Amino acid sequence: MKKIASLFLTASLFCASAFSQTDSTYAEKLGYPRGTKLLILHVDDVGMSFDSNEGAINAITKGVASSLSIMMPCPWVPAFVQYMKAHPGLDAGLHLTLTSEWKGYRWGPLSGKNSTPGLVDADGALWPGVSDVVQHASGDEVEKEIKAQLERARSMGFEPTHFDTHMGTLLATPEFTQRYVKLGIENQIPVMVPAGHATLIKAQMNAPEAQIQQMRMIGKLLWKAGLPVLDDLHNESYGWPIPQEIASDDAKLQAYKTKKYIEGVRSLKPGLTMMIMHCTATSEVFPHISDSGPVRRGDMLAMMDPALRKAIQDEKIIITTWREMMERRKKVK
Repeated sequence: MKKIASLFLTASLFCASAFSQTDSTYAEKLGYPRGTKLLILHVDDVGMSFDSNEGAINAITKGVASSLSIMMPCPWVPAFVQYMKAHPGLDAGLHLTLTSEWKGYRWGPLSGKNSTPGLVDADGALWPGVSDVVQHASGDEVEKEIKAQLERARSMGFEPTHFDTHMGTLLATPEFTQRYVKLGIENQIPVMVPAGHATLIKAQMNAPEAQIQQMRMIGKLLWKAGLPVLDDLHNESYGWPIPQEIASDDAKLQAYKTKKYIEGVRSLKPGLTMMIMHCTATSEVFPHISDSGPVRRGDMLAMMDPALRKAIQDEKIIITTWREMMERRKKVK
């Protein structure tokens, strides 16, 4: 923990040029030829609802999605774990969850509100926004909760292939990120941090160079600890606006979202990139959870579109998983 903390504290001492270029991508370090583009097509929010589970299954089994992560505090987790046991080999991680953002559909911490009072609002649910968590929760409370989420996964009979962070909360402060990285290193489970060239995520976040330097330093620490590391992260899809006139027309929605994803895959730089989506087979119930149904349904439809698969092939992009990357990392000295 001290080593991880010192990494954050010293980040600002490095000049901008020190980490402005990387000698090689993490894909190259894993043994791929220079210029290789690796892509993890990743479905977030599994376990959040029945519709979320169905969408992830469709995107993985009928489409090109290759990975997913599960929100352990949510009510539809047991159903998806049962599905995983019947279909072994899925690349399934933990979508470490510290927020509960919907007004009428909520969940609380697995660590218990009495144990981690800074994580809960007046309703006893996790805070709705990242800024709320930053304001009220301590690093110790965050660590206790993410450990509880890992413990629940293991008690249910599955070992996650990776960790990532719901709404980016665990990357919101250096203290939270320390706990996130620590959990991965201690359990030898890969951690989602875009820590290579970070081209796409830097542009999306309009991130200062110092922040990118810090992520690269975290990447070096993760790599040294024996874990694979992302070069970049594509996290734009949730913000693509859905024109109202296509929101309820599956054919038009699919065409629109597929076009956006094709633009996304064509923007990839060499290295290992993760592309985030929220595939959901929306039913008549989902609007009572969230108004994001068209966005999420469009993601699922795009993953199932042969045009997207062809574009990925045409770009000579290799679809991979966290599981495969970890297996490769174990072979690299």
